[in-house]
Amino acid sequence: MEFDVVGTVRRVRRIADLSQRELAAKASVSHSTVARIEAGTVLPSLAMLDRLLAVAGLELAIVDHEYRLVLPMLDRDDIRDGAERRYPSHLDTVLDPRPGEWWGDRYGLARPPETFRRSRAKRDAQRRLSVWDVRVAQMRHVPYPGLPRG
Repeated sequence: MEFDVVGTVRRVRRIADLSQRELAAKASVSHSTVARIEAGTVLPSLAMLDRLLAVAGLELAIVDHEYRLVLPMLDRDDIRDGAERRYPSHLDTVLDPRPGEWWGDRYGLARPPETFRRSRAKRDAQRRLSVWDVRVAQMRHVPYPGLPRG
């Protein structure tokens, strides 16, 4: 589904009962910017769209295919690698890894205070297992997923 920016900005004006000039003034943008957005010649940045929506008391939201709200990931400053970089967002961070949970264990390297799982298959299986464990009452008919070997 494609997002209709033009229709959304027009809907904002309808809800707020404002002209283009009034909306522009309240959102701190130029009148020509609002006019170009509504003409479809310019796409607003997310920050600008957020300001335009706020005029009508609306907010941007991200939902999944079942229309459940998707919240942003929390940013923890205390979980960084040795170079002060964040761990990759798509990986599960493991705090205080046990023996065998860190890839460097096989080489005898010093174990860090946190790491992440590199194996996608193992990570996905552990996520399925975690979901199954937490939602046993809801998933009684679903067989135990188990973990892959290795």
